[in-house]
Amino acid sequence: MTLEPKITGVRDPAARRFAIRTALFYSTIVGLGGTYLPFFPVWLKAVGVDAIWIGIITAVPSVVRLSVLPLITRFAESRNLLRTTMIVGSVLTVVGFYALGWLREPLAIFIVFSVTTVVWIPLSSLTDGYALKGVARYGLNYGPLRLWGSIAFVVGTVICGTMLDLIDGKNLIWVLVAVAVLNMVSSFGLQRIDQAPGDAAQPASSPALLRNPLFLAAIFLVALIQASHAAYYTFSAIVWQGLGYSGFTIAALWALGVIAEIILFALSPRFTISPATQLLIGAVSCALRWVLTAQELPLPVLALVQLMHGLSFGMSHLGAVGLLVRLAPTHVIATAQGYQVAISGAVTGCVTVLVGAMFARLGDGVYYIMAVQALVGAVLVAVLRRRLDHSSVPG
Repeated sequence: MTLEPKITGVRDPAARRFAIRTALFYSTIVGLGGTYLPFFPVWLKAVGVDAIWIGIITAVPSVVRLSVLPLITRFAESRNLLRTTMIVGSVLTVVGFYALGWLREPLAIFIVFSVTTVVWIPLSSLTDGYALKGVARYGLNYGPLRLWGSIAFVVGTVICGTMLDLIDGKNLIWVLVAVAVLNMVSSFGLQRIDQAPGDAAQPASSPALLRNPLFLAAIFLVALIQASHAAYYTFSAIVWQGLGYSGFTIAALWALGVIAEIILFALSPRFTISPATQLLIGAVSCALRWVLTAQELPLPVLALVQLMHGLSFGMSHLGAVGLLVRLAPTHVIATAQGYQVAISGAVTGCVTVLVGAMFARLGDGVYYIMAVQALVGAVLVAVLRRRLDHSSVPG
């Protein structure tokens, strides 16, 4: 998959450098997610944290998305400090995960992890905002940039899963630290994005954004649908480990889903369906996927179900980004991304805590609740799809 900018007539060296360096940063920040999402709960369990505390601790990133992230994205964008904020956040993320490695008490882990997420969690939204500005500036496609992050997610998951079979689960945290160091190193290669003509005259944040009912509806629907992945993110690795699957098998199951996501992102420039339709397809796929995941499936069938991640997450993500581009002006795209992730964080945090409280009693039954949540999102998207399809950037 080429990262060459799609600019008619010339190959812009600045665009090419931007694409490559942004793809590299995507690789490391999403690769960190590939080690964190499946295996951070496994590390928590290995150091003696119970299911209720696991639910509370893993809900912290969602709370940060709601409370702190919008402030950071708005601050960074309003002062044209996206790149600087990403570098500082990457450095402090290494410090935070390193400190976690020495802790064992749930309350201490909760406190340090909470502080760490304040600098780590905004990085994904800042990266999306930074990338979308570059997409608009240099004429690139978002999907081919983002897919390199998904590739790294697979690599990180497989490495961490393999390490689970070779080392004590208490040492998994050091794999996260190593990936965080790679992210920090890649951050120093990010380049500044010159303002597009006319952007300097625009306000750094737009009150009209939060007065746009379609924008508010869109970010709520995205949150409802994406938060249905909460049970999968928090407890899938623990459940599969309990069934006797090796760390490598767990990693392979996660990797299958992300490989499907990679293929979807690679093909995304050819899609002609609207962002609202993409979001609807993602929501319906979520509902079906969670109903199937709740069953006691043999491993080969479970592997096939994992391929639905390309639609449940990948298509939902593309729809979310597409709606964001339609509904938010370029000069506030990072701020808009911050608002979107904040609402997603609020919904996901509530769902994660709920799942943690019910997991001991319901086990895989919590996936039925996730399916209902996704189905509600699908119905609401279907109702609003016509208006979302004809939406445009507010003046």
